[in-house]
Amino acid sequence: MWAMSAVGYRRLGAAGSVATAAGGWVAGTLPARDPWGIWVPHGPGVTVAATVLAYLGLTLLVVAWWGYGRAGSSVRETLTTLGWWTAPMLLAPPLHSADVYSYIAQGAMVLEGHDVYGAGPSVLDPGGVGGDAAASVGGHWTDTPAPYGPVFLVLAQAVTTATGGTIVPAVLGMRLIAVAALALIVWALRRLARDRGEGGERGALWLGALNPLLLLHVVGGMHNDGLMIALMLAGVVLVRRGRWVAGSALVGLAMMVKSPAAVALLFVGVAVGRAATGRPVVHRVVKGLVGPGLVAGAVAAGATLLAGTGFGWLRTQSVAGTIHTALSVTSDLGLLLGELLHALLGTDPDPVKTAVQRLGLAAALAVIAYLAWRSARGRPSPVHALGLALVALVVLSPMVQPWYLLWGTTVVAATAWDGRAGRVLAVLSAALVYETAPSGATPWYGFALAAVAGAAGTVLVRRAATARPDRTRVPAPRTAERHGARTP
Repeated sequence: MWAMSAVGYRRLGAAGSVATAAGGWVAGTLPARDPWGIWVPHGPGVTVAATVLAYLGLTLLVVAWWGYGRAGSSVRETLTTLGWWTAPMLLAPPLHSADVYSYIAQGAMVLEGHDVYGAGPSVLDPGGVGGDAAASVGGHWTDTPAPYGPVFLVLAQAVTTATGGTIVPAVLGMRLIAVAALALIVWALRRLARDRGEGGERGALWLGALNPLLLLHVVGGMHNDGLMIALMLAGVVLVRRGRWVAGSALVGLAMMVKSPAAVALLFVGVAVGRAATGRPVVHRVVKGLVGPGLVAGAVAAGATLLAGTGFGWLRTQSVAGTIHTALSVTSDLGLLLGELLHALLGTDPDPVKTAVQRLGLAAALAVIAYLAWRSARGRPSPVHALGLALVALVVLSPMVQPWYLLWGTTVVAATAWDGRAGRVLAVLSAALVYETAPSGATPWYGFALAAVAGAAGTVLVRRAATARPDRTRVPAPRTAERHGARTP
């Protein structure tokens, strides 16, 4: 089988990253107005060529990432590779998503005293601070209140204040936050995987940080999911070190970026309860269930009061669920069932879709509770159970975006990157990079490319499993053996 060294894959991935960023300069999610004249649209022919270049770059990046996972390298070499693959995206326009314009516009709304939880970016003066960002917001988000917590909105406000809302520096300011989040993710992954040796650290970085889906949507697209993940993982690190109060506080901050981080509180509580050995069962249960929640709740309330944005985030958490995305199994099933009943009985399809979505969320909560119960009894570990719980939440949510997969993938990377769950998430990560176009749209060919990538990844995983004498390991190259690394 054709293969290269780790350095060869590093260079191949860097070439892919350059091509992805270069394509994005023409075909990326360009602003509606750029007073600097840097990120401006081009003709249709040039845009199509740039889109093809960006997709070719993504393919090179995915191939390099997959191959790098099988090549021998150390943690330091993996960090170097991460730097190579990240650098080309740092100055690019927003890639594969327009969400960053919403962030900037919402920051301007906070700055100007608008109720960010009661109105959308359309309330901004087109000629004022944040006006260019508001004009660049995707259509269905223009009048949508913010579903984000006050901690993130204050950060967006700071960027908008520092840049005056000028679109290019404002976007680059948000990217600086995204890169800081990536650095914190790397820090947390290394510490969570440290008990598995250097091979465990390297594998965690491979799946959790070097992942093309994360590079594309956290660095390139600047989604605030990266910051939520970073704070949540850092909180878990502190909890594992016995500092559960500080860890719970960080999880509370993560919740004030995006609410799904609240799932971590349940598993933090499990870890706290399991650590209270020698105590009565009732004491352990009460401490685990009540303590982290009280700390995180106090942090959330304090952050909200200090931010001055109000508690409107409590009522806007369902905003995203009103938008249909094809990746949501429950929304697709609800829509199909609703239309079928409409055709047969003439009933309104919307209540049927809503009911199926709610059943999906109820099923997700049941899975999360089951994982917490199993973890409290000894297996799996609270960290691994958290990763699986976040994956279940995404799979059964009424709205699913490709980058949502990163919520659980980064956690599983620290505990079982080379296990069955890690292999499945690696295949899904490789597939989902194709789902959105550089412009942020979701074209039909994106799903077709994702299906091809997913099928190819499945074949490669099965071949690797067949080649393993014990069905659980791939024999590592000599260079990897010297570093104690495992291969996916």
